[in-house]
Amino acid sequence: MKSAEMLQTATAERRRLAGLDGIRGLAALFVVFHHVWLLSFPGFPRDTGPGWASWMAYGHFAVVVFIVLSGFSLALSPARAGWRLDSLGRFAHRRAWRILPPYWAAVAVSLVIAWTLVPQPEQGVPTGKSVLIYGLLLQDVFGSPSPNGALWSIAVEAQLYFVFPLLLLVLRRMGAIVMVGAVAAVVVGVGLLAPVVPAVGELMRLTPQFAALFALGMAGAGVVRLRRRVPLQWLALAAVSPVIVLIVVNGSVWTIGNLYWIDLAIGPAIVLLLAAVATGRPAPVVWLLDTRPVKSLGSFSYSLYLIHAPIVVNIYALLIAPRMEPGIPAFLVGLAVAVPVTVVAARLFAAVFELPFTRNRTPAALRAAVRARFSRAERARTE
Repeated sequence: MKSAEMLQTATAERRRLAGLDGIRGLAALFVVFHHVWLLSFPGFPRDTGPGWASWMAYGHFAVVVFIVLSGFSLALSPARAGWRLDSLGRFAHRRAWRILPPYWAAVAVSLVIAWTLVPQPEQGVPTGKSVLIYGLLLQDVFGSPSPNGALWSIAVEAQLYFVFPLLLLVLRRMGAIVMVGAVAAVVVGVGLLAPVVPAVGELMRLTPQFAALFALGMAGAGVVRLRRRVPLQWLALAAVSPVIVLIVVNGSVWTIGNLYWIDLAIGPAIVLLLAAVATGRPAPVVWLLDTRPVKSLGSFSYSLYLIHAPIVVNIYALLIAPRMEPGIPAFLVGLAVAVPVTVVAARLFAAVFELPFTRNRTPAALRAAVRARFSRAERARTE
């Protein structure tokens, strides 16, 4: 009986991870669509595209999903253990092992593309300063020509890892409401003071609202401790509906100008949706996220996010822009060409720089896997 229960728990855990990874994959794909849209319809934050494509103007919200999901995912295991980390050192190693190898590889690839082909729009050619700043994950602190327009958020997330243990300690000792409330109070204070206090305004480049979203995601992981079913999916819909109405009524210029507050407003809806998916609801959405294509996309979503920007920019600049003016035809061609090429390139990139590190959690395990791969290849060659 105990073995059956353990098997059932393991199966539920795999489904939860598949659902959350599927959300990551769809969010990363949304960012790719967003960048094709940006290149095809100039004038952002004005929405100069067709109405049916207006939703693609808001790729920023995919990053909001990533940040909330990061806090949620990282806190799931501690939530089951009384909000305790098994080890600070092990946590730091796991995060560095997971994030840094594909990130540094993406920086290198992006630099080569920017130096040899087309750099990022409005950025210019990266410099030695760019190499140093992006290599050290300080691009949200110091300015320099960017080799990759998507990498700004990786610095923010990496910095949030440093405060994760502290937030977890506050959550364990004082509760989720106090932890989220304390972070939110600081973030709201920064947002209110930034327009009138220049020193505080400098903090806005760090996107401090993401700290509150990360903390909210962590608190949401407490759903694993619920003893009764709650209609989380309907609460998520109720929470997001007023925000959608605001965006539709006020338009893209107002929305982009107020992202600080819109991000905070949309955070609770994202947490509720993640909590619903983690508990298997709504069933049709969980089924979709658990399908093979979406699960596969989720397995290399980090790579897709990391390398899509230079690929999309160069396909558009070298293949599409010389042949057609910005507009719907260029947009459709961009989707038809850039999206599949980017997905395939990301999958190949992940096979080398991401998946080996997720499948082998230590340097020793990775070395053993590489040796085994070469041994199999050698045997196959000699047979």
